[in-house]
Amino acid sequence: MSSRPPVVIVGAGIGGLAAAVDLAASGLDVTLFERASVPGGKMRELHPGGTPVDSGPTVFTMRWVFERLYARAGTALADELTLNPAPTLARHRWFDGSQLDLFPDVDASAAAIEAFAGPGEANGYRRFATATEQIFDTLSETFMQREKPGPLALSLAFGLAGLPRLYATRPFRTLWAELGSYFRDPRLRQLFARYATYTGSSPFAAPATLSLIAHVERDGVFYVDGGMQRLAESLAAVAARAGAELRFGTGIARIETQNGRVSGVVTDTGEFAAADRVVFNGDVLALTRGALGPDVRQAVRARRGEPRSLSALTYSLLADVGGFPLDHHTVFFGDDYPAEFDALFNRGEIHARPTVYVCAEDRESERRIEGKERLFVLVNAPARHMSAEDLAAGEAAVRQTLTGSGLELPLDGPASLRFTPNDFADRFPETDGAIYGWPTHGMFGSFRRHGSRARVRGLYLAGGSVHPGPGVPMTALSGQIAAEAVREDLQEA
Repeated sequence: MSSRPPVVIVGAGIGGLAAAVDLAASGLDVTLFERASVPGGKMRELHPGGTPVDSGPTVFTMRWVFERLYARAGTALADELTLNPAPTLARHRWFDGSQLDLFPDVDASAAAIEAFAGPGEANGYRRFATATEQIFDTLSETFMQREKPGPLALSLAFGLAGLPRLYATRPFRTLWAELGSYFRDPRLRQLFARYATYTGSSPFAAPATLSLIAHVERDGVFYVDGGMQRLAESLAAVAARAGAELRFGTGIARIETQNGRVSGVVTDTGEFAAADRVVFNGDVLALTRGALGPDVRQAVRARRGEPRSLSALTYSLLADVGGFPLDHHTVFFGDDYPAEFDALFNRGEIHARPTVYVCAEDRESERRIEGKERLFVLVNAPARHMSAEDLAAGEAAVRQTLTGSGLELPLDGPASLRFTPNDFADRFPETDGAIYGWPTHGMFGSFRRHGSRARVRGLYLAGGSVHPGPGVPMTALSGQIAAEAVREDLQEA
């Protein structure tokens, strides 16, 4: 019988896996429960035609987050995974036939932009690259890697002398408005506005602070050899080697408390697992709706009446492709960005000619099956139940964009799997299909996310619905922040 404080982690998404690695490496008695049979959460593979296709996150960024996490467990990222740097960040295509590739190197991208839109836009890009790097440097240590500070605490951390740096993160302007300071070409404004969707948000409501994502990509986009699922599997393996017990195929029915603090969890088979600390890696709306039992329904502040983040309509397929030279990542832009986001957030529908993302993960390899390649297609969708008619209209919209851009792609081929907002809602209960929790809208949008400590003593939070937000490295940070909070509270106990 272990004398170490028992910690239960609910959910094997990246945040839960990061917490498991961190806490097990700290010597704690960690048990992780996951309803699914494999780790990863929204990082997953689907198998059209029996072939694994990355059908969630498709890029690896901020590798330093994982280097630090693996080092904590006494190993190295390079010893656990093979990462290949992406030579091109993405290819971009517009309805007018224009096309632009961006690269990790600022000079290479500036040269491409100059050929695309002229020297003025290239100069604007250089200024944008400098500004986004400064925003990232300002917020990385003070905001992203810390337990959630409030606006006042963040301001005090900088002091009077540092307030100009904080102001330069541009929380007071929308991303769309701020991009007009750098680019006059509407295509470039549209391209860089897309970063808001990485947090499930609209560029017309999200703060310009989110432009730091541009720097994150320039700092290094990598492909995980074998697919992104290998990252989740690797984290699970490292956690197990560090002493964590991983129980897949076992969901949690409720979290129980005694005398105002966590006492353990009850599995969906009725088993009780005692715990001094519980890390919940899931959408916090599941708590406020009572999906984890009445004891923790008040564990976080309810966010009533606020819109949910974007969902998605996706296709995972093995198919022949023609008519357009895809890169590993290709973005086919719609023809009316304001109308596209008005449709998503105000009318709850997919625009008739939306922006569509295509990942062709075999482009840098010889891994093709009888001439077919693995593809993942995604279009942003509202987080709501979509009827058969809604889904048919959405699919027609995807076809409209792709065929209008010259891409020949059979979405409904024999080796094709569709995943809808309805499927996201079923696979991830109490999310309403939202992939990113809540959108980051308004200057205080980031501050409205919940921190790692819940209102119930001994309950901690991780995942994309809490600070510092969605995305693979950010949810990994959330797990590490939760683990640090657990250690701090154990030292004070």
